[in-house]
Amino acid sequence: MKLCRFTSSSHHVPRVGLAVDDDTILDLSTAGVDSLTTLFDAPDLVDRVASLASRPLPRVALNTVRLLPPVERQEVWAAGVTYLRSKKARMEESDFSASAYDRVYDADRPEIFFKSMPQKVVGPGAAVGIRADAKWNVPEPELALVLNRRGEVVGYTLGNDMSSRDIEGENLLYLPQAKVYRASCALGPFVVVGVDEATVRGWMIGVRIERGGAEVFAGETSVGNIKRGFGELAGWLCRSQEFPEGAILFTGTGVVPANDFTLAAGDVIQVRISGVGTLTNPVAVV
Repeated sequence: MKLCRFTSSSHHVPRVGLAVDDDTILDLSTAGVDSLTTLFDAPDLVDRVASLASRPLPRVALNTVRLLPPVERQEVWAAGVTYLRSKKARMEESDFSASAYDRVYDADRPEIFFKSMPQKVVGPGAAVGIRADAKWNVPEPELALVLNRRGEVVGYTLGNDMSSRDIEGENLLYLPQAKVYRASCALGPFVVVGVDEATVRGWMIGVRIERGGAEVFAGETSVGNIKRGFGELAGWLCRSQEFPEGAILFTGTGVVPANDFTLAAGDVIQVRISGVGTLTNPVAVV
């Protein structure tokens, strides 16, 4: 079951939808569902969504609406170095920081950092940013866990964790500047609920980058290559924390372009997860 947020020419206030197929969504807002957050907090989330899906609610063509990022008041956080490929890439960024990435990959405590306030998240079709003061910029396609206010993983979405690798590689203390800046976080298009971790680990995740209409990079990996369990990552995030509106947690990237590649303004990034869909964003300098 795929949930989304959207607006249309007749409804300018964000609404909640449920994908019926690749072309159509049910308008759940007509049944009194005014937010994804409320659904995520429901103890019977899957049963409630299934019940809504059986009702004769208005259907809307997907190509007539604007999909919004599936985040409302949730903070967005990220876990890093959860794939072996990510560990190697981070170690390649800097000899100075290599041992830190090596150690965190095998440590009990994962790397977790703040990524974005909800109002700064970019949705489908909106531009993602590359820093004007960086020379080595890449997308990072990632599975993102959706947590409710009780810290439970209730759904899965797709994210692009934009990163300035030269800034991070210069000094680990520059990580917030490399990761947290305008238009550095994209999420969407759907939140998938009603699937278990074993199913999600069978999904493929990848990225395709076009420049001038031609492919300049493509790669994919399996979500199953994430070293840590989803409940483990969520548990670490929620230690000594509270998220009254829930949270979104990126789970790391396993697809990293070669070291001689960097994004340019005008590029188009498509990140995808087989069980979620495709998130497409153009690139702009910010």
